[in-house]
Amino acid sequence: MATSTSKDPVFDSANPHALAVILDASETREIIAARDIFDIAGIKLWARDQPVSRDLQRKLMDRRLRDPLETSLVAADGLTLASLAQALEQRLADESHLFAPLWRAHAARLLREVPNLTLHPVAQLLLTASQTARPEAWSHALDAMALAGTLALEQRSDPAGLKLALTAGLLHDLGEMYIDPRYGEADADRELDALSYQQLVVHPHVGHLVIGQLTTYPPSIARAVAEHHEHMDGSGYPHRLGRDAISPLGRMLAVVEAALGVGRRGEPVDLARVSVALRVVPSEHDLPWVGAIATMARRAASPVPRRDLAHVQGNLVQLRCALEALPARINALAMQPGASPALRSAVQLVAHTAGRLRAGWYETGAWAAAPATPAEVAEAEAIGDELIYRLRGAERAARLQTSQLPPAEAQQLDQFFVELRDSLR
Repeated sequence: MATSTSKDPVFDSANPHALAVILDASETREIIAARDIFDIAGIKLWARDQPVSRDLQRKLMDRRLRDPLETSLVAADGLTLASLAQALEQRLADESHLFAPLWRAHAARLLREVPNLTLHPVAQLLLTASQTARPEAWSHALDAMALAGTLALEQRSDPAGLKLALTAGLLHDLGEMYIDPRYGEADADRELDALSYQQLVVHPHVGHLVIGQLTTYPPSIARAVAEHHEHMDGSGYPHRLGRDAISPLGRMLAVVEAALGVGRRGEPVDLARVSVALRVVPSEHDLPWVGAIATMARRAASPVPRRDLAHVQGNLVQLRCALEALPARINALAMQPGASPALRSAVQLVAHTAGRLRAGWYETGAWAAAPATPAEVAEAEAIGDELIYRLRGAERAARLQTSQLPPAEAQQLDQFFVELRDSLR
């Protein structure tokens, strides 16, 4: 696919968030204009070879551009395949990393493949800016690259498949540069209002546009980037795609993102807990990729519970009661006389999520047998914690649909979620 300079609204002017990251990076990196930059009327705004500075931001303000800004800049001393290999090697060598036991056996093979990758100038610019100005996002990109490559090797992928996996992992979150940094994935688990969360959920689509329109990477990579938050059961975002609508590479990237997401929650986790998070809801993720992580997790050290047996069993009983009581509570709220379509839609979404979680609850068998060994206690603990985490996430998803509820219904919904949270404590 050839590089396009078509006038998608995303690129006909400089995105303020992406530009801010580039300008921050320009304070320590040599980012210059690869060609003259013109507005749509043909007025030259910036000369070729001129270094980027804060003055560029003023000149670009409210201007439509003849060509996307991303194709007009280059990081002269930015990321190279050699420096990428060095950064990945340092990441793989960190034995304290949560995923070190997974990729340890494949580290040498992953590093040998890096010189065979393609670093398109637009990707190189954005990755350089991220590496310099958003180190957390850069670390996440390296983690995704390493885990995607590890999964490809575990599934005995051919060299072409390994190259696609590594590249897709590295590029999967480029779209985050185009949203307000306050609403990135690292902050997705805190309370976000509807407007803020809508900014977050659009980033896979923006990443798809960046890769599909501004680079020459294969269409399969752009598509996988668009799908990296989609789930096989239709519960993902931004398009709630189902099993047959998600590409094989997208399914793998979604598992990578979900696994890394568990490690970004800000709480102590181990590989066994990551494995549980991927398995706790039936049909959410593609089983071969989930199975690969579960198998590798079992090879690592046995999990250790954080709480004693009595505490874990008490939490499981509390969770069971909450799950069993939830349908009646949802029905009472949705079926009350005069309930608005928005309120009914919101609680139906919670009902759908609760149904999936109940299915996961029964399929795991956590309700049927008392855990005995430390590993069994840890597994039961992780199942309970993950289901509670998912129920709390259902609140955020429901609130996306209810930003314009009448005050009385908004109060009812608030009370519903207060009671739900209290039942899970």
